[in-house]
Amino acid sequence: MRIAVDISLYPLDADFIPPIQDFIDRLNRRPGLRVETNAMSTQVSGEHDAVFAALAAEAKVTFASESRAVFVMKVLGGGPVPAGRG
Repeated sequence: MRIAVDISLYPLDADFIPPIQDFIDRLNRRPGLRVETNAMSTQVSGEHDAVFAALAAEAKVTFASESRAVFVMKVLGGGPVPAGRG
């Protein structure tokens, strides 16, 4: 089953851009995921188990840093609608 997740990372640190970019870069290195970013969030889509495994592992890396952070996620079952079909 395909899913799509809209995720925003809010590092609770004045230097917030590097942890966000690092998280996105780590997701991009994972096979089988489609990762798209915009000014507000990152959309990750793929097979359910692969997406949640990647998010669990990469959130753990983020939370293991010395800084605190907040993740906000919205999950859509069925994956993204192809262009021209929505």
